[in-house]
Amino acid sequence: MPEQHGHDPLHGVTLKQMLEELVSTHGWEELGRRIRIKCFTCDPSVASSLKFLRRTPWAREKVEALYLSRPS
Repeated sequence: MPEQHGHDPLHGVTLKQMLEELVSTHGWEELGRRIRIKCFTCDPSVASSLKFLRRTPWAREKVEALYLSRPS
């Protein structure tokens, strides 16, 4: 029997995919306004942001919340 994953809207979506979509949609400047973290405002890059977000649960939660709030 296949494993059930419930109704997790983030299932199968990587942090990198979320970040790239948010940057594509909002740009770094707007992302830095919406989520006040230095890796989005000072010389931002996907690599440095991922490194920070993977070590910082509260920041990752904010990125996930913003990703989930986008229009479908």
